[in-house]
Amino acid sequence: MLAKPSGIPRQSGCYLFRNERGAVIYVGKARVLAQRLSSYFQHREGQSQRTQLLMEESTSVEWIVTPNELDALILENELIKENQPRYNMRLKDDKSFPFVALDSRTPFAAPYTTRGQHVKGVRYFGPFVDVRALRVTMDELLQAFPLRSCSKHKFNYQQRINRPCLLYDIGKCSGPCVGAIDTEGYQELSSSWARFFEGDVRQLRDLLQRQMDEASAQKHYEAAAKARDGLAALERAASAQSVVLDDHSNLDVIAIASEGSRAAVVRFRVRFGRIIGRTVHLVDRSMDEDDREILENAMTDMYLDADGVPGAVVVERASLATPLITQYLSDVRGKAVEVVAAQRGKRRRVVDLAVHDAQAVINRDSLRRQADHNVRSRALQELGAALSLEQPPYRVECFDMSHLQGTNYVGSMVVFEDALPIKSDYRHFNVKEVLGNDDVGAMEEVVRRRLSHWEEHQGSSKFRRPDLIIIDGGLPQLHAAEKAARSLDLSGLVEFAALAKREELLYRPGSSVPIALERGSESLYLVQRIRDEAHRFAIGTHRVRRKMEMTRNPLDEIEGVGPGKKRALLHAFGSARGVSRASASDLVKVEGISAALAERIFGFFRKA
Repeated sequence: MLAKPSGIPRQSGCYLFRNERGAVIYVGKARVLAQRLSSYFQHREGQSQRTQLLMEESTSVEWIVTPNELDALILENELIKENQPRYNMRLKDDKSFPFVALDSRTPFAAPYTTRGQHVKGVRYFGPFVDVRALRVTMDELLQAFPLRSCSKHKFNYQQRINRPCLLYDIGKCSGPCVGAIDTEGYQELSSSWARFFEGDVRQLRDLLQRQMDEASAQKHYEAAAKARDGLAALERAASAQSVVLDDHSNLDVIAIASEGSRAAVVRFRVRFGRIIGRTVHLVDRSMDEDDREILENAMTDMYLDADGVPGAVVVERASLATPLITQYLSDVRGKAVEVVAAQRGKRRRVVDLAVHDAQAVINRDSLRRQADHNVRSRALQELGAALSLEQPPYRVECFDMSHLQGTNYVGSMVVFEDALPIKSDYRHFNVKEVLGNDDVGAMEEVVRRRLSHWEEHQGSSKFRRPDLIIIDGGLPQLHAAEKAARSLDLSGLVEFAALAKREELLYRPGSSVPIALERGSESLYLVQRIRDEAHRFAIGTHRVRRKMEMTRNPLDEIEGVGPGKKRALLHAFGSARGVSRASASDLVKVEGISAALAERIFGFFRKA
């Protein structure tokens, strides 16, 4: 194992772990390098298993001293981009939503929507979530500020024949192809488009209102009507944007949602009280980073120049408003930036909207992966290779346990085939043999009872032979499952793997060395999804059982008291407690209760 180097400085900076080939496998930043690096060389028992794997693979560590923590943050981002270390979290832009683009390199720019890479010299606005609303907005905006919307080929053709197209005739083009507008006038229209998508609707509304009033005063009624129609079109276009705050609010709202090794950072750009754009970064977490660390790393990709940084940034909670984030944004902007947490009011509602959107991003990414057969196939192939299975596991079963302080033990079995859940094959097992708080014993019982159907139901769709059984737990639970298989003479016929809860490392029979699936890989995502589904199913079943225990009526336990007689007793005495206090002579007076049954009921409550 790598020995702790001497002479680590007590200054801020970045550190790089390298493997035996000299490749950078992890990059980190620290306010005090000596303190941060010392934590990697503490006793193994105090480290997460992922950190242990990092230290086992590392053969050297080096550091770069920076003037302050802010410079360390910026340097860390550059080093991660350059080296792509396998233990660092991965940050990806969500390119699934369109932008509005204006090519400022041409004198008569035509607005268009694009989902591609940004090109230098082209102005981009967005991205926009509702594509249909965006198209309506652009169509209405052409009536208020008629830029050309034709292709370059179409523009050149109309220019060559010196005749405008139909859009000019209906007022949705200013006719630059035939010289109906000069370059300066066209640039003013283009600037109006930019102001609209930057959220400044009020200034454009005032401009059109002034044009309409002036034309009307001069009795230029056609021009006044054109301005009036443009104003109405502007209002319709603006209605497609969400008004969330007052007209003077210019800020960004940032929220984070996490699920397993995936996280989403959502940024809403609010200008003049309207959400004018949304940016999403999907994150593959690597070393159990918390939300604060994720946000600090995302900042260097989300804010690149002063134009994109507002005077205020609103985050979900106070712990995310770190001094480092405030300093970085202020330095990029060149002015002070306020980073605050929204507690109540309109700002809080926008934050909640962003949090909901971030969770929706993760859910959408999950559904995309599930729907893609190639992705599912790759996940199963990766999992089979990592676990050294003879072939990719088509049918995977996962077992989890749930209990309340050792009572009401419930084991759950969920089934995935071709990386998709088969809910009709889900089963739960009420643990009967194990008493007290014994997860290992309970897991052995549940797995043994499932495997007892191995030969009896080989042809049954409910208990088909699994290619892999995943045990939610560590080595003790894995050994319990193996013991269950041996008790049924099924050793070697069942492939087992255990999934450690926190570090998400896999264990295989016969080895105490964990298997770490690649961060961001489809196989890791699949294993997490299977584990989460098993946990959800176990908790749900356990809650139902607990509720039944809490609401169980003692009359249900008395032989001879069916639903009808139970209703009669409760009607006569008001409750089970009232029945328990009644004498045998009182009980026999109830319709349907014989003398013998009355004595049985009376004796039942006296024994209890």
